Amino acid sequence: SVCRDLGWEPEGRRPTSCAMKIADKISEQFDNAVLLMLDGSKMSPDCRVPPIVMYERKDSRWTLKDKHTIMLRQWEETREIASQMLESGDHTLLVDFDSHLNDITKDWTNQKLNNKIAELASPANGSM
Repeated sequence: SVCRDLGWEPEGRRPTSCAMKIADKISEQFDNAVLLMLDGSKMSPDCRVPPIVMYERKDSRWTLKDKHTIMLRQWEETREIASQMLESGDHTLLVDFDSHLNDITKDWTNQKLNNKIAELASPANGSM
């Protein structure tokens, strides 16, 4: 069966058991896999700190990685592009894999969205 609850546990700020199971399967194939989750409660167009929570596999358990050790390149550019996409409504083009399973005509690889991001990030638009 397909796992429907991939987000956060309702009572806390930790991934659901389903998210953990998927991360376990990925880590079986890739030793250095991490579980990255977006904290939707902290997402906004003016967000100065990346709203990302990272877990790493240690001793067969997923542990929260210290946010001070996570470095994200080009966060300001990423934030600016995300802000532009929210303002223009282009974020509605995002298709997650679960949506694709419900309707296989939806492109979970998000080529339209990726093209928009590439366009916004191009040197012609003052980025990079």
